[in-house]
Amino acid sequence: MPAAIFRFYAALNDFLPQCQRGSRLRYDFNGNPAVKDAIEALGIPHPEVDLLLINGEPVDFQALLNDGDHISVFPRFGCFPVGDVSRVKPPDLDEARFVLDVHLGRLAERLRMLGFDAWYSNQADDAELAHRSSREQRILLTRDRGLLKRSEVVYGYCVRSLDPRAQVLEVLNRFALWDLFQPFKRCTACNGLIHPASKDAVLDRLLPGTREAYDAFYACDRCGKVYWEGMHVDEMREWIESLRAARRGNDGHGC
Repeated sequence: MPAAIFRFYAALNDFLPQCQRGSRLRYDFNGNPAVKDAIEALGIPHPEVDLLLINGEPVDFQALLNDGDHISVFPRFGCFPVGDVSRVKPPDLDEARFVLDVHLGRLAERLRMLGFDAWYSNQADDAELAHRSSREQRILLTRDRGLLKRSEVVYGYCVRSLDPRAQVLEVLNRFALWDLFQPFKRCTACNGLIHPASKDAVLDRLLPGTREAYDAFYACDRCGKVYWEGMHVDEMREWIESLRAARRGNDGHGC
């Protein structure tokens, strides 16, 4: 039976069984399958792949396998220059906008807190998530490899961690978002934009203690939720600074 040899590099090994990581993998096939189909059959979602080489030559996902081929598969390069080599990843988006699956609600809330456009619904099924990602050119964040393998998905990332704080750090690092924070720009409840609002305009939505203690208010232009600069704002600022401190602590420790 015809066979090709695959080698996956760096973070792509996260998707392989422990015993296969860092190893050359034999892939048996019939006919001449596309390299994309083979990669996903081996467990790697295509949005995670940046560069493909067959026998040392760069190819796209539609390249066909032949008996004896050697395929090298690389993830996105954070700090390793690859020059003008043809890559399979799509062009970078002008703006990092996200759609998150139903299991990542806390991550969605935290991305909104930092000012990023993060669409989320706990009622969305896989078909809707993939379609919205494609139609609106949003980066699909999920822990579901099968969802990322849908052909409709162009931009996507498989979140590795189960911890919400670590998930935020993952996404900030993966998409180089550290200099793009716009805290308090978006509603953490619905993703709408927040704008200053007069006290009179929101008075009917305030509890008596809040009415008396504060004069500056903000309201979401989508769901109407009201915000003010209470203790929670100080806590949010401390949380954001803790993220920056975590980044500084990791500077100089590799890609």
